[in-house]
Amino acid sequence: MKKLIVLLLIFVTACGSPSPETVVLPQFLPTATAFIDPSYPTAAVQVASNQIASGIDVRMERVWMEGKNVNADVCFTLPDAADWSIWSASLNYSGIVLQEYGTTLLSLQEGNPGLRCDTLTFVVPPDADLTNASIFINSIAAPPQGDDYCSVYMPKIQQSLAERGIGIVLDCVDINGALTMQILSIPPDMTQQQAEEIVYSDEFYTIAGPWSFAFNLSQ
Repeated sequence: MKKLIVLLLIFVTACGSPSPETVVLPQFLPTATAFIDPSYPTAAVQVASNQIASGIDVRMERVWMEGKNVNADVCFTLPDAADWSIWSASLNYSGIVLQEYGTTLLSLQEGNPGLRCDTLTFVVPPDADLTNASIFINSIAAPPQGDDYCSVYMPKIQQSLAERGIGIVLDCVDINGALTMQILSIPPDMTQQQAEEIVYSDEFYTIAGPWSFAFNLSQ
């Protein structure tokens, strides 16, 4: 009888024991990394050329390429003590006109005339053909700051409007303690928006060129 009980216990224990579970771990694929070509092109050329237009002497010292950046060192004489900078420029190559660029100030010399030097940077594809390229400096500008419109620009703008026969009348009024140029009257056939577009046009604080510089930046 005891043997029978022992056998039954062994049988029950064997049947009741849970089977070991198989744990399946997920397989992780390696993360893809971006391919970076270490052999971006580099090239440089000395330009050392200057041009004079609208009384401004603009000189390009050198042009060089680093990867996707085409850089050019440009200096120009300052017409007065205002904060002048390059307002419009373009890089022309292979029938493409690239008008987006960045500037980095290199130096600023006060004097009569003063001199400002900047590095222009254009971003181009690494395979851009720059064997017959040119950089155009289209204009420089000194955008009004603070009360410049009243102290500097309003007489110039009013005179220009009179010479063109445009009946816009300007004046400077005190607004919260600051002199502000205001449009007092406009012609009956002109809207306020049209008058503001004329009065606040950048033509009154820009000097147009162009100054062009050709170069061959073969890779």
